[in-house]
Amino acid sequence: MTDVKRLYLMQVATMVERNTPFVCYLVQLNDGRNVLIDTGLPDMPAPPPGATMPQQGMNVVDQLASIGIKPGDIQYVITTHFDGDHAGRLTAFKDAEFIVQRAHYENAKVNPRFDRSKDQWSNPDLHFRMLDGDTELFPGLRVIETSGHAKGHQSVLVTLPKTGLVVLTIDAVPTQDTLVLERQMRPVDDNLEELVASTRKIMDVIEREHAALVVFGHDGAQWATLKKLPEYYD
Repeated sequence: MTDVKRLYLMQVATMVERNTPFVCYLVQLNDGRNVLIDTGLPDMPAPPPGATMPQQGMNVVDQLASIGIKPGDIQYVITTHFDGDHAGRLTAFKDAEFIVQRAHYENAKVNPRFDRSKDQWSNPDLHFRMLDGDTELFPGLRVIETSGHAKGHQSVLVTLPKTGLVVLTIDAVPTQDTLVLERQMRPVDDNLEELVASTRKIMDVIEREHAALVVFGHDGAQWATLKKLPEYYD
């Protein structure tokens, strides 16, 4: 059995030149509780002419509002990692419990990479639940630790009543063509050995649990084919 009712996908910005989406997700449980996965980019000033910057779409707060959900209606926020395109609006959801891997939170405190979003994740008004590895949060909603892109990065497994298992790889496997063990480090990645191990872990889940859908975190070609809010997967 699963406690999950439906899954919404939200594209909140796009790097047009690279066809790279920036995304968030909403999981709704049968009892009416809402679980947000990541919060997207913060508001950014207009880029100077010729600059390569994400083109912002409707932000996560406004997208949720379009289906009648206010920030106070979000009970949990799964924070996959603290890069600015994933943790840019944490403080909009101060009433929620934030779920993060302990290893990631501790690393962020000493890693300059996460200074740009520090005003969000270090806000004293936020309440964090620290996880130590793979965890079932509710029947049908799990997180798995997938370091490599960042220490303590986590991916999310959602089991829907009709669709079945949906694997949200987030940045552990950002595009379909990176779902291979012959991974190459990108400048935004942290550790190649951990990246390969996490890719293998995701591949094993996909095969062992017969995943119905694998959603890659930054795959523009795939995202063009997916249902996006107000549509949903159930």
